[in-house]
Amino acid sequence: MAQLDVDISANLAEVRLCIAAAALRVGRDPDEVTLVAVSKTIDAARVRAAYAAGQRHFGENRVQEAEGKIGALADLADIHWHLVGHLQTNKVRPALGLFQLIESVDSVHLAEAISRQALVQERVAHILLEVNVAGEPSKYGFRPAELPDAAARIAGLPGIALRGLMTVAPAVADPEEVRPVFRTLRGLRDDLQQQVPESRWAHLSMGMTEDFEVAVEEGATIVRIGRAIFGPRA
Repeated sequence: MAQLDVDISANLAEVRLCIAAAALRVGRDPDEVTLVAVSKTIDAARVRAAYAAGQRHFGENRVQEAEGKIGALADLADIHWHLVGHLQTNKVRPALGLFQLIESVDSVHLAEAISRQALVQERVAHILLEVNVAGEPSKYGFRPAELPDAAARIAGLPGIALRGLMTVAPAVADPEEVRPVFRTLRGLRDDLQQQVPESRWAHLSMGMTEDFEVAVEEGATIVRIGRAIFGPRA
């Protein structure tokens, strides 16, 4: 398996340097940006190698895959898990026990299911709202126009801590092409800070392997990077 030959530590160092450089180009503190290593399809041993290299935040796409992996790494007490893929309502119960941040809340219906289960489990669910900025039919997320009303409804749900927005930009050859997507998400967040002030709109999760430097320049506080760290997926 070629992935085993990847120098995860060196890749992490390179990604961190690129994040820092992008932040400094626009006068930001690099420490404002959290790197989430997306570990979907990546085995626990390679996650452990990334952890040994100082990585603490990891992202998974599927609850079922994450359950076994997170269990196998339960001895890593300060590891933080993000759910970055679509969450089905029938997976909410286990998801709340696995993830510190659910980044992919894409409907009021899903938020209501999370709220109900959070009350059952006597916990607070920290979430981001996923926005389909580019209007791609193949992707989940709120449309920008429906976001203010949806955010106001979700902010009032018990057991929910609304922490910001997330988006997945279109796949393009030149990352400059998606700069307007990231800029739009930042503008939506800024508007929501005024429209729904009872929530903390601290986070913009945007940017992946192909475009994270542009995302950082546009205000990302979370970037989700997989291949640049772990190599091509099997």
